[in-house]
Amino acid sequence: MSFLRLDNVVKRYGEHFAVQGVSLSAEKGEFVVFVGPSGCGKSTLLRMIAGLEETSGGDVLIDEKIVTHVEPARREVAMVFQSYALYPHMSVFDNLAFGLRMVKTSEDEIKKRVTEAARILQIEPLLQRKPRQLSGGQRQRVAIGRAIVRNPKLFLFDEPLSNLDAELRTQMRVEIAKLHRALGVTMVYVTHDQIEAMTLADRIVVLRAGRVEQIGTPTELYDNPANMFVAGFIGSPKMNFLPTRVTAVAERQLTVSSPAFVGGAIAIATKGPHQTKIGDDLTVGMRPEHLEVRSANPVLTLKADFTEYLGGASQIYAQPADGPVMTIVSPGRLGITRNEDLAVGIAPDHVYLFDQQGLAI
Repeated sequence: MSFLRLDNVVKRYGEHFAVQGVSLSAEKGEFVVFVGPSGCGKSTLLRMIAGLEETSGGDVLIDEKIVTHVEPARREVAMVFQSYALYPHMSVFDNLAFGLRMVKTSEDEIKKRVTEAARILQIEPLLQRKPRQLSGGQRQRVAIGRAIVRNPKLFLFDEPLSNLDAELRTQMRVEIAKLHRALGVTMVYVTHDQIEAMTLADRIVVLRAGRVEQIGTPTELYDNPANMFVAGFIGSPKMNFLPTRVTAVAERQLTVSSPAFVGGAIAIATKGPHQTKIGDDLTVGMRPEHLEVRSANPVLTLKADFTEYLGGASQIYAQPADGPVMTIVSPGRLGITRNEDLAVGIAPDHVYLFDQQGLAI
């Protein structure tokens, strides 16, 4: 049985639906990440699991028990927020101990739990400091420690790294992954950063406008996106999209045309049977890292516009004959000049097709 389950959960504010019939599950010990753009409902969904938001419909189950109308304190969950929310006048030890003292835990048990949490998070030398004496990463460790000492059944993280700089975000991302491995507790993590989602998650839930677009492992979402939204959201830089028109149809293959293609058209294998007809407008998707510049077997002809050198790689922006600017990520420094004609190749199994509704074909 699933440890956490949402059954057709709805959240409505007046006439506006923030969450629209979401159903999903998480196994015990699984790390699930909710990802999506601002306003997609991911934080609202997390707060509904925690009991901080009432549901307008559907049920929330934790450890096979319906907790839809159970108060937050009785759900045995711990939540880590974007803001550290530490008491500035208290030491780190007292910040960690505060919640336990509120429920009349013995001082011996408090000391035991706080010491263990500090050991796990490597903050033992900081226990007598005040929050103002800590770095951002140290404060976030304390906020996470405050959740650990409660021994919850379920950890909830609401964009916990958003206030940190890039280096600290990377460091804390690794620390959270290690923490999950050490504790083996179910964790649900909200972020708008798809890199965090890809590196942390056992499974990712991609949300848009309060609905689930796709659920899967990071590799499933990267390799087999269900639609253009997921294809464009998962992966950095985002997938390139090129408008095309169908010129020939076979059972599991389509030939599509565009002025950007060498020879004017290419044949692309479909995922399965389809209802596509000659003359239909389709979108071809190609990831920047799959495109090969100066290929011996070119598929596209593009005109270089701008190049960014990122140390070990180059990020090239190039214009097709018809369509939006495309991004290419290539190892090394290629010395490409502006307006240079680029012969660009790509392996056939790295080309994606999407219909007029944006669904993968």
